[in-house]
Amino acid sequence: MSLKHELQSIISGNGSVRNGEIIQTITDYLRRKKTSVSGVKKTKLIKEQETQVLIEFIDSKNLWYKSIDTTKYIGEGAEQKIYEYSDPNFVLKLNDSIFYELWEDYLNSLLIHNYFFSHLAYELLGFHKTNDKLFAVVKQPFVKSTENTNLNNVKEFLSANGFVNKKENDYYHPGLGIIVEDLHYENVLTEEGSLQFIDTVFFLMPSFYDKE
Repeated sequence: MSLKHELQSIISGNGSVRNGEIIQTITDYLRRKKTSVSGVKKTKLIKEQETQVLIEFIDSKNLWYKSIDTTKYIGEGAEQKIYEYSDPNFVLKLNDSIFYELWEDYLNSLLIHNYFFSHLAYELLGFHKTNDKLFAVVKQPFVKSTENTNLNNVKEFLSANGFVNKKENDYYHPGLGIIVEDLHYENVLTEEGSLQFIDTVFFLMPSFYDKE
């Protein structure tokens, strides 16, 4: 099986990936429940509708994560808040999917990340709601940065694996039909000389779904 076919199989829910089962279950539910909204073109409204469908699923499966200890807050970026986890080998991250047009896109990004970086795989623990904003709650292995990340090393690593630099810290893979963005030094750490991709933002291009 080719790499592209394997990734297509994972996204469709037919293939397996580390910590992928619950994510695939949710994406399958969203796809089956997806409805078109006649005359509505604004992404915001479409995502709001999808969010309500997702909340219905969360309610039905009791997937609300209620163990957020705000005293364990570490910091945050544009898309997520980070907390200490009960096990010091992990961190807890709350992501509101702000970088994605749909929740399904965010969940697909988790699957792609877990395939490429299985040692740093996200585990979806549930969802949390704060001030009417929905967050996915994921657990991820903790990485200790031992040196500053050289972004040229990131570029060389990705280029060696078929990715083309679009601009600054954004890349795409023409053969696979995927994009990965926002790979700056805070999202790619260096631990003992090894690059650690802790936060990735993957997108599927239309060509991703092309048959080989």
